[in-house]
Amino acid sequence: MKRLLIAALVVTGSAISAQAADCGSVKIADMNWNSATLIGNIDRIVLEHGFGCEAEMVPGDTMPTGASMTEKGEPDIAPEFWSNSMREAIDKGVAEGRLAIAGKSLSDGGEEGFWVPDYMVEKDPSLATIEGVIKNAKLFTHPEDPEKSAFYGCPAGWNCQISSGNLFRALKLADAGFEIVDPGSGAGLSGAIAKAYERKEAWFGYYWAPTAVLGKYKMTKVDFGSGIDEDMFKGCITQEDCMDPKPTMYPPSLVQVVTTGEFAKSHPEIMDFLGKLSFKNAQMNELLAWMEDNQADGEIAAIYYMQNNADQWTKWLPEDIAAKVKTAVDAM
Repeated sequence: MKRLLIAALVVTGSAISAQAADCGSVKIADMNWNSATLIGNIDRIVLEHGFGCEAEMVPGDTMPTGASMTEKGEPDIAPEFWSNSMREAIDKGVAEGRLAIAGKSLSDGGEEGFWVPDYMVEKDPSLATIEGVIKNAKLFTHPEDPEKSAFYGCPAGWNCQISSGNLFRALKLADAGFEIVDPGSGAGLSGAIAKAYERKEAWFGYYWAPTAVLGKYKMTKVDFGSGIDEDMFKGCITQEDCMDPKPTMYPPSLVQVVTTGEFAKSHPEIMDFLGKLSFKNAQMNELLAWMEDNQADGEIAAIYYMQNNADQWTKWLPEDIAAKVKTAVDAM
C-alpha cells in the first residue's frame, strides 16, 4: 500500500511538473493603473493554478510595453492595452505575426463623456440630454461667480483638455452661460464630484471610465443627440487648431488583451481564456472603488474579485481548470 501511495504521488507530481513545463514561464505586464493590475493578477492566478504556468508580473506601461512586445517578444501578455494610443504599431505587429489580439478586456472600451449626477436625472430626466442641461443652466452654479454656470473641464495639460474644450465650443455652452472651470488636477476634478454628491448639489463636467470615482458616485453620461462622428472627433475635436468643431459623442477607446504572436501560437487554450475574460465598465468602476476604499493592491483585489464572482470567471475556463483555480482561490 505504501509503495502504491508513493507511486501515486510520484505520478501526480510528474503530471504537475509536465503541465508546468508545457506552459513554461509567462511574463504578464503589470500596467501601472488599477484596473490593469487587477486584470493582470487575475491572469496570473489562473495561469499558475489552472494551467500550471510559472507566471510572473513585470512592470509595464502602454507605450514601452507595446514596443517591447513588438521588438523583443516580451512580456507575453499585456492584460489591458489601450490600443488607440499606438494603433498603427499594433496593427502592423499583428499583420507581421509578432503580436496577437486575444479579446477585449473592457467590453465597453474606455469611456469618456460629459456627466451629471444620477440624483439630478431622477428628478428631471431631461438632464440626461444636452438640451436639458442647457435649458437648466442656472442649476449649475459657478463656484466663483453665481451669475455664471459651471462646466468642470479636464485639468490643464491633459490631452482631454483639448477635446473637452472643443466640445464645449461645439455645443455652444458659453452661449447658455457656462464657463469652463479648470479643476487644477485629477484629484481636484474627482473632489468636485465628491463634494457635489455629499451636498446633493448640481454638477456638470467631463470625466472618464472605468474609474473608482464613477464606482462610488453614480453619474449619467449626457447625450449630445449627435451620435458618434469619428472623422470629426479625430480630425478636429482632438486637435488644438480645430476651427469649426461640431458636436459628437466620444468614441469608445479600444481596450484589448494583447499577446506576443509566439505566445498565441504556443498556448491556444490560454488564448481562449484571455479572449473570454472581459469586464463591463460598470462592474470595473465598482471594483476600483473597492480597491480605493480598502487600499488594496492588484493581487488582493484579484483574490477579492475571484472569491466573490466565481459564477462569472469560471465561465471563462474549461470545467476542470476552473475547478482547480477555484480550489486555490478559496484557500487564499
